[in-house]
Order: sequence, then structure tokens, then C-alpha cells
Amino acid sequence: MSRYRDAALFVFLAVAWGGSFVAIEVGLDSLPPLLFAALRYDVGAAILVVYAAVARDRWLPRTRDDYLAVLVVGVFLITAANGFLFVGQQYTTGGVAAILYSLNPVLTTGFARSLLPGDRLSPLGLLGLVVGLGGVALVVRPDPANLLAGVTGKLLVVASATSVALGSVLLRRLRPTTDSTATTAWGMLVGAILMHGASLAGGEPPRLAEALGPQVVVPLAYLGVVATAGAYAAYFGLLERHSPVQVNLVSYLVPMVTAVVGWVLLGESLTPATIVGFLVILTGFALVKREALVAFAGRYSVGATPPTRNE
Repeated sequence: MSRYRDAALFVFLAVAWGGSFVAIEVGLDSLPPLLFAALRYDVGAAILVVYAAVARDRWLPRTRDDYLAVLVVGVFLITAANGFLFVGQQYTTGGVAAILYSLNPVLTTGFARSLLPGDRLSPLGLLGLVVGLGGVALVVRPDPANLLAGVTGKLLVVASATSVALGSVLLRRLRPTTDSTATTAWGMLVGAILMHGASLAGGEPPRLAEALGPQVVVPLAYLGVVATAGAYAAYFGLLERHSPVQVNLVSYLVPMVTAVVGWVLLGESLTPATIVGFLVILTGFALVKREALVAFAGRYSVGATPPTRNE
């Protein structure tokens, strides 16, 4: 039953995060990007802080690492990541953004091998990073005659994935005592405040009256409740029972969900070059994580010993 439960959570995570790129695309038609991102985390933080207070014992930061972890989440995983993503999605589709975002596991591995003691990339791992970046180049496809045309938004999405990857590695260097869900909740609150400040500093018009319309309420509710509060709870639940490599494979289902949702709701399509670029990124990830993937396949092969709780 636990396998079926975790499989259902994994599918939910892919659907929740896959649909988020389309929800962002729809909401940006009515709200400026930084304000929209801030409102998303207003909703998500309110839900997760209450959940952490009720369901978790260690939900208040106490130590230096607790506060540093909240700051890393708020600055790198929320503010920078979503600021770049929401601004970037003004210039590209949700499907393309989801594919570029799937570079995250490759970047995370690269940062981990550089910043965490004892982690070093082998020559084949370095090749995987290069292959992954080549896949991004296929998706972006810059025109030498007009280098900035159509490229800015895609590069901002890559910057968003890079911020998440770096923030995740920096978080692993800390030893917070606060529950991981509570750390994320407080980080969301910090990120929301910072993005509201950036929105005001950037001169974005409030336009809160438009936030009352269904064209904003529906995507904002989906992002805040489903793709943020619900998805993060599922993500941390899976991490308690499975390795990060297994859980983060969801990054390669997300673009497929986004493509289907974008096609159904918005009539979007992906070009062959974009699909090939995604497959190249996936190949790069497989090269970087080849040993972990082989071990994972061995544990779940027919006749293998069932994995333990912490595998």
C-alpha cells in the first residue's frame, strides 16, 4: 500500500508542478510578474505556516543554521527563482519553460560536486553537464543575427533553475534543527515579502482589482494551494521515504504534463527542436547520475530485494 501511496504522490507532484507553468502563463495576462509571484507565496506561506504549527513539533527557528536555512530558501529558492521564472515566462510558453527548468537536476549535481566536500564530478559526469547545457542551447536556439530576439525569456528561466540548484546545495551545507516543511514555510514568507518589495521598487502597478477576476483567481488559487502548499507537502513526504535522486526524477515528467495541459487549455505545441533539446538534457542527467540510476533500477528490478524505508 505504501508503494501505491508514494506512486500516487509522485504523479500528483508531476501534475501539480506541470500545471503550474500553464497557470503562470495565464495569470501573467492580468498581473505583473513580481506581484503575481508574491501573491502565489502569500497563499502558500499562509497555508504551510499554519500546517507546520499544527502538525510539526520543531516549527519555529531557533539556531543560527535555522535562520540561515530560512534565508537561503527565501532568497534563492523563492525570490530569485520565482522572480526570474515569472518575468521570463512573459516571453516564452509554459511548455518551453518547463523543459528548460528540467535542467535543474543537472545543475544541482554540478553545484554539489563543486561546493560540498568530497563531491567531485568524473570525466563522464563533466560530459553530462556539457550535454545538458547543449540541450538548453537546442531549446533556446539563439539567432546570431539577432542574439536577444526570443532568447531573453528563456535565459531568465535557466537563471531561475540555476538559483534553485544553487540554493538547494547551499541548504545542504547547513544543519537546521527546524522541520524541513517549517523551514520552507518561513522561507516562503520571507520570499513573498522580498518579492512584494521588488514589485514596488520596480514600479509595477498594484492592479489588485484585477486579482478579483477569475482570470487571476483561478491560476493563483491553483499555484498557491495545489502547486505550492500541496506539492511541497507531497515533495517533503516523499523525501522522508526515498532518496533525492528518485524524487527529483519528477523533473522529467513535469514538461510532459505542461505540454499536455498547454495543448488542451491554450492550444500550444512544442517544436521538434524543443523536444530533441529536452531529450538531450535528459541524456546529460543520465550521464551525471548514471551510478545512482543503475542502483535505483537494480533495487526495483524483478526479483530484487524490496528497498528499505530510507532508500
